[in-house]
Amino acid sequence: MAEVKIPAEIRSEFGKGAARRLRREEKVPGVVYGHGGEPVHVAIPGHELMMALKTPNVLIRLTTDGKSQLVIPKAVQREAIRGFLVHVDLLVVKKGETVTVDVPVHTEGELAPGGNLLEHMLDALPVETEATHIPEAFTVSVEGLEAGASIQAKDVTLPKGTALAVDGDTVVLQVVSTQAEAPAEGEEGEGEEA
Repeated sequence: MAEVKIPAEIRSEFGKGAARRLRREEKVPGVVYGHGGEPVHVAIPGHELMMALKTPNVLIRLTTDGKSQLVIPKAVQREAIRGFLVHVDLLVVKKGETVTVDVPVHTEGELAPGGNLLEHMLDALPVETEATHIPEAFTVSVEGLEAGASIQAKDVTLPKGTALAVDGDTVVLQVVSTQAEAPAEGEEGEGEEA
């Protein structure tokens, strides 16, 4: 996974008013924490951060006051209606360190004919992996699956150095039938008499 370099400024003003002023300047308030250090409050350029966050679990090289550190987004708050970035929490990581993240699950292939639907029980799979080698996504084949079939977490192929952070029997995807069975004639007649 490639690193995205973003400059940031240390901020000393807090509260709603300060946050609004930052957003008017097209900056996003954030907090950088981790490794037992004190949390550092920063202001990050909004457009650059928004572009970086289009990649799930992006690795960001954040530069503040000439000091550079690797961070991953841990919590992102967006405005409910327009989706603007409101606040971001960033976690400091180091090369070789293991982190727990949610990696998106994508599908490929066609289901068996018959009007079946694919239901995503998990849109993202929780895994433990090295901070600098976080997979962008997992691709799962659903080719030819019929109603009643499911894919569990243990069925997803993980890259070397990545382990599940969820029970292997957890259902990730399942195929459900869209056709409801018609009631039997006897059942229908009983309903009319009642």
